[in-house]
Amino acid sequence: MPDFATLAYGVDDAGVATIALDQPDTRNALSDELLDDLLAAFTAARDDDAVRAVVLTSTHEKVFSSGGNLAGFAADVPLVHKHHAIGRFPELFSLIGELGKPSICAANGHVLAGALGVALACDLIVAKEGVTFGTPEINVGVFPFMIMALIYRNVGRKKANELLLLGDRISAEEAERIGIVNRVVAADEFDAFVADWAGRLAKKSPVLMRLGKDAMHRQQDLPLDEALRYLQHNLSLAFSTEDIQEGVKAFFEKRDPEWTGR
Repeated sequence: MPDFATLAYGVDDAGVATIALDQPDTRNALSDELLDDLLAAFTAARDDDAVRAVVLTSTHEKVFSSGGNLAGFAADVPLVHKHHAIGRFPELFSLIGELGKPSICAANGHVLAGALGVALACDLIVAKEGVTFGTPEINVGVFPFMIMALIYRNVGRKKANELLLLGDRISAEEAERIGIVNRVVAADEFDAFVADWAGRLAKKSPVLMRLGKDAMHRQQDLPLDEALRYLQHNLSLAFSTEDIQEGVKAFFEKRDPEWTGR
């Protein structure tokens, strides 16, 4: 099992990998070290055939992550080094998008600044009641450049503008209303709800999940005609799998499918 300095990582018997941000002293600020560990952890989950789904969460009682490491923004280092360092963000977002396995952000604490981008890179977001979301960068003379692309792909333009320009926090309920969050769950039901969703995802056909996940990620910015042709290709490819035959057969025989992942 991989061991990380800034994360807790584990895989359960159901095939769910849990990646938990674990630097409470910094409120899980997205330092270079933490981002490197996230990249390594998601890569480990991607490459492990036993992993069927990934949950990203935090060990902090109140904060998922406070966002980017502001001290690094003002550090007296060459610009080219800063440019290389922030390249970890698009690398991580692409890695999660191309993971081939479903991911849930279990937002059990406040999700702020760059952490909102990390959360939005996941396929699903479940928020604990009382959690807030926001992009407060403008309030300290910065701007949420790197996560802007993900915000605009999940939130309507005017509400996205409001988040970016005013820098206010919004409640989990408001985040659900505008499309950031899938579900808001009471604190005493939160862990069980996340475990249920993760377990359900892990039970799906791994080969069809990979085909579907890849298609979801790649078609999102294609023109309609190109997207339809691409998706037609993927559906034809799905027809060639053993799992699609097994799934249909199990449906008609009223039993649970037995996936081979082929």
